[in-house]
Amino acid sequence: MIRRLAAGSAIVARQRSEALAAWVAAGRRDDLSGWAAVLGPAVRLVALAAVAYGALTLARAMPWLMWLLTAWWARAAWRAAAPAEGDEETLVDDEEQPPVADPAGAAVALLRRVLGDRPAVHLSEVLAHLQQHGQGEGWKVADLRVRLEALGIPVDPKVKLRGVPTRGVRAADLDHRFPTKETPASPTQVDAA
Repeated sequence: MIRRLAAGSAIVARQRSEALAAWVAAGRRDDLSGWAAVLGPAVRLVALAAVAYGALTLARAMPWLMWLLTAWWARAAWRAAAPAEGDEETLVDDEEQPPVADPAGAAVALLRRVLGDRPAVHLSEVLAHLQQHGQGEGWKVADLRVRLEALGIPVDPKVKLRGVPTRGVRAADLDHRFPTKETPASPTQVDAA
């Protein structure tokens, strides 16, 4: 439940910030030049600042409103991270479909296929693989990262392949968190002799 709320909060925050940024950018007038062209976005930024100041003043005057805002945010986060119908299968190839009862297992199977015998893979490569197979349309790398982290799959922020460090998944992390028959789980207890 906490992972779903955290993943949903990240999605909602990104969606709201992108929507506000698009709204501010839409104020720019292409038919004008110089300072007149950027006057629209400047006015919109001032309007956003005024709304934020008004909301802060209102929250200080009536703190109980924060409970409503918290409830709204939690509901939006919960709905944003909710798997859509058939979404459990979105991290899986068409080749061999694991049961949808285990979406983490399906995602790990896909990651192992994309990894092959390499030690790591960038999330952008995994996303490209998904989109080649008709899945994850419209996703960004951040969307894939949020979904993988919500499933408990470790995402490393600095996977360096071909000289480029970016977010990715390491085979060693998968073997440690999701052992296969070939890679048994590390013992949790050491026998005292």
